[in-house]
Amino acid sequence: MVSLSYSSAIPQEAPSSCLIIGEQANLQKISFANVESLISHRVSAKLFGEVVSEIGDSEGVSLYPKCVSVASLSSKHSRHTTPSAANYIMETVSKNLPKSGDKAVIVMVCARQHVFACGVAVARAFPTYTLKTRDVTTRDVTVCFINPDDSNPLTDQDVKVLTSTAKSIRLAADIVDRPRNEMTCDDLVKTAVKIGQDLGCDVTVISGEQLKEQGFGGIYGVGKAAESPPALCVLSHKPAGATKTIAWCGKGIMYDTGGFSIKTKTGMPGMKRDCGGAAGILGAFKAAVECGFTENLHAVLCIAENSVGPRAAVPDDIHVLYSGKSVEINNTDAEGRLVLGDGVAYARKDLNADIVLDMCTLTGAQGITTGLHHGGLLSNNAQWESCAVAAGLSSGDMVFPMVYAPELHFSEFKSSVADMKNSVACRTNAQSSCAGLFIGAHLFDDYFKPSPIIWLHVDMAYPVHVGERATGWGPALLLTLFGRYSTSPILSGIGPVLPSDQASKRVKHDEMC
Repeated sequence: MVSLSYSSAIPQEAPSSCLIIGEQANLQKISFANVESLISHRVSAKLFGEVVSEIGDSEGVSLYPKCVSVASLSSKHSRHTTPSAANYIMETVSKNLPKSGDKAVIVMVCARQHVFACGVAVARAFPTYTLKTRDVTTRDVTVCFINPDDSNPLTDQDVKVLTSTAKSIRLAADIVDRPRNEMTCDDLVKTAVKIGQDLGCDVTVISGEQLKEQGFGGIYGVGKAAESPPALCVLSHKPAGATKTIAWCGKGIMYDTGGFSIKTKTGMPGMKRDCGGAAGILGAFKAAVECGFTENLHAVLCIAENSVGPRAAVPDDIHVLYSGKSVEINNTDAEGRLVLGDGVAYARKDLNADIVLDMCTLTGAQGITTGLHHGGLLSNNAQWESCAVAAGLSSGDMVFPMVYAPELHFSEFKSSVADMKNSVACRTNAQSSCAGLFIGAHLFDDYFKPSPIIWLHVDMAYPVHVGERATGWGPALLLTLFGRYSTSPILSGIGPVLPSDQASKRVKHDEMC
């Protein structure tokens, strides 16, 4: 198990192992004196200089076997990928950090504006969950920084933000990595409640039959067959002086069998990851509050297990969601949109949110739409869409817009007996956009009437994991996107300039689409 920490200065005591990492151009700007305290007992200035001057792109070089390495990140950045190269760091650290000893130092050589993205990306290389009984080691890993063009050290507050964000990423990954028999609906609720109480936030939990009684037909309908009852868990941060209300809604399907529209024996393994949206929201909320969020912020966790049993929903059932709209079930494996439909409706009706963001592992089609590395983004506001894309590039949690055209896509949900079906008629008509529009339909009365509510939908079905490990995707994106609402200089510095008070007034239809 790795204990991860951050430092504003290069440690003066030599560690057991050391990795110096950065883009080739940045590595070639530093001198041996910058890292002398870490490696001089094993590596000469001459060797260090030769390696750094000749290292290739995306190359790792051992300077001293099992103890000291240098690794260069790829310098290939197209306009749709992060200029920080943070997307390469998880793999680069995993491959090149020497394994010897119980104390390691990672020196991140990067530009000042990339410190946040690069620093927190290191956390992804150190998952916290394992039940292995062999080859489990304990290490202390310290991450420090060299900014080649800026000699000013990080502040204590910067270090606090990096530490808090890294912990939130590892928390999200831990929740996603845990199997269903260790992370049930009850377990996630207990985890969230404790976090909320520790932060001094208001906590609301509506669970089991209470959901049915209060009209949450989506969450209840999906989760009623499971042994662990479904729940809506809301954490609320309400600081003095706040003028905006923001709700982050997360899909927390603790396991997805597909229900009666059951998945195959090869399609079902890995469905413990279907809680990735809620896990990312919970981690982001924790870090945002710890780092000084200045506006009202609510984490709305929509928690259920999609199981098969005598009480499970079946195709042809009709559920009435919290929005008051009726939904004919034609696919029990399209369950995430049902729980989030309740979540966003709650954000509007009970929280009076100005800005609603939902995040979810929603569709397999997301990988086809935006790939393995970019979350799919849907929004009713072009300016906020641009801000989210910019935040993705700055944070390393990249997103890319999906087609927003309700006039072309929402008809896919047409039903003869209800307000809508829950799954599309045509699976080749922008499935991921359609799925997002289903959620938005429970936030808006009509897509073609101007609304004061800003809505962003993030489908992160594929970025949530690499191979069989969770990435902790989401917290870095949200902390950056809403960085201007933080007292943290490092977050407000990289956060995009948000549209001025768009959420507090009605906007024209052509600005929304």
